[in-house]
Amino acid sequence: MSTASADLSPPVLHTQDGRGIHTLTLNRASTFNALSEEVLTALQSALDAIAHDPLARVVVIGAQGKAFCAGHNLKEMRAQPELAYYQKLFAQCTRVMLSIQHLPVPVIAKVQGLATAAGCQLVAQSDLAVASSHASFGVNGLDVGLFCATPSVPLVRNMPAKQAMEMLLTGEFITADEARVRGLVNRVVPHDALDAEVEKLLQALLSKPREAVAMGKALFYKQRETGVEAAYQLAGQTMACNMTHAVAQEGVQAFIDKRKPQWPVAAS
Repeated sequence: MSTASADLSPPVLHTQDGRGIHTLTLNRASTFNALSEEVLTALQSALDAIAHDPLARVVVIGAQGKAFCAGHNLKEMRAQPELAYYQKLFAQCTRVMLSIQHLPVPVIAKVQGLATAAGCQLVAQSDLAVASSHASFGVNGLDVGLFCATPSVPLVRNMPAKQAMEMLLTGEFITADEARVRGLVNRVVPHDALDAEVEKLLQALLSKPREAVAMGKALFYKQRETGVEAAYQLAGQTMACNMTHAVAQEGVQAFIDKRKPQWPVAAS
């Protein structure tokens, strides 16, 4: 397929299966899946649709080609050297990242290759990440005179501050194994085992009740930004509300009865 014809294909492929798994695949391999305006717009549209799907259970973000995502499209950015344009672009990217956090279902980054700058940000912003041993990660904006400010936001929330700062200041890349040790990804597997490992994680997530997962995810991010006393108050209230829900009532009763829980299908 030629580059010209490839560009006529959707910038993000959105599929879903009968289990409630939505897969978003970055589909601009010719530009290393850079987060151009069209890719960001397509991602936002897909995330908005998923947010309104009551049957959604998990989102997987993957990519076509050798690179997962090479960050922002620098050629596109250089073509419009105006402050107002840059402010609009980074606000658009921020909205995508926050939409991932605000989804009531887990988001898994499936990283098969290079993830740099805003691409590394996309991995860090996802709730979970599984990486191929071929993957590498970097926030090397300073190589072109641009500190990776927005990628630093989720990066420093994934790994210790000095390790994040070293990546931001040196622009040096880390391997998938190093990313796992530092807390950027959860699992690293051989390249040909990536799909199978993601499926294992999906199976674990699908076995849990959607409603409790949604409550827990919202609480996880909210409490992280507060002091410890406020965090405990939020957590206690969330657990109290969760405990009154039908899924927890069934789960506890199943434990008492020494049987597997039968999660309510249409629990609200």
